[in-house]
Amino acid sequence: MWTQAIEDAVAKTLKNIDRFGPKFPHVSRNGTYELNDNDDWTDGFWSGMLWLCYEYSGDERFRQAAEATVASFRKRLEDHVVLDHHDIGFLYSLSAKAQWIILKDESARQLTLQAAEVLMKRWREPGGYIQAWGRKDDAKEAGRIIIDCLLNLPLLYWASEQTGDPVYRDAAAAQAEKSRRYLVRGDDSSYHTFFFNPETGEPIGGATHQGYSNGSTWTRGQAWGIYGFALSYRYTQNPRFLETSKRLARYFLEHLPEDHVAYWDFNAPVKADTYRDSSASAIAAAGLLELISHLDAQDPDRSYFQDMLIKSMTSLVERYATIGDEDAEGLLKHGSYHVNGGISPDDYMIWGDYYYLEALMRLEKGISGYWHERK
Repeated sequence: MWTQAIEDAVAKTLKNIDRFGPKFPHVSRNGTYELNDNDDWTDGFWSGMLWLCYEYSGDERFRQAAEATVASFRKRLEDHVVLDHHDIGFLYSLSAKAQWIILKDESARQLTLQAAEVLMKRWREPGGYIQAWGRKDDAKEAGRIIIDCLLNLPLLYWASEQTGDPVYRDAAAAQAEKSRRYLVRGDDSSYHTFFFNPETGEPIGGATHQGYSNGSTWTRGQAWGIYGFALSYRYTQNPRFLETSKRLARYFLEHLPEDHVAYWDFNAPVKADTYRDSSASAIAAAGLLELISHLDAQDPDRSYFQDMLIKSMTSLVERYATIGDEDAEGLLKHGSYHVNGGISPDDYMIWGDYYYLEALMRLEKGISGYWHERK
């Protein structure tokens, strides 16, 4: 099953190279991906898909297209195009760092280190956190952290490994700990975002930007937490991060509907037309694979996580994937971007496609994506 799904994804991605040209896919409307000039937070996922397809197939067309995206990311960094946010890790881990991991291209390594410097400029004292959005003087955003940032932290951990400078690792670990304390609730659910007083660092409270309500659990945010804390454990070996990943995973899995693919928010009223978020389940599946890799055979949670992973991935492949639809641009149907905002609530999401492919590749080939160096 996994091989067929990967082959289908590779064939669609090859077609999309010609469809997209030098532009980058974001989310779809009516089955057609919206394209941009590398100025959105999601653009690294297309690059990551190209690198995954190259690793799987060895087809030079994927490598050439992937390298072209990295050149675009180099220009984006030089011109500082829409980089006043925390998603630098999403952008450069899956593009330049992937090129370094696969090809050992020194210029790609240097570009990735430069990106880590850009992310470090978002570190804020006295609060001791990475500001999610906006410039430092943005009064509305100065105190905001977001759970998504956990997937940007591997860029900083990696930079410490490469340079021997602990400043990157220390910031990443502090952000992960801050996220553990303030974004994860006592019942193992999570806030999307949390605010601090930027002048004193005093905690203010949790909220949402894309979830159902401030007190609800946005499923994509919960999925970021599963994967992000597992990656922080990989880099730090801090047992609190592993335990937090397990807690978030169990909550996510225990709140899934019968077909094992998440609705867009765990607290959204379930009706016949309630939106799913296949991208949240794809992220969670990739995160479960990372989490399981750190659990020994005697861990009582391991078999449960493994069983639920297979059920979720099987459902994505059989019910949500576009396998057999040769004209489909996306890999996964029924992703949601911003339901309350009315933005692509039931469409293709490029990050959903990426994590779905990453999970398939890890299941079938043991290729784990580009969040860390490979041993």
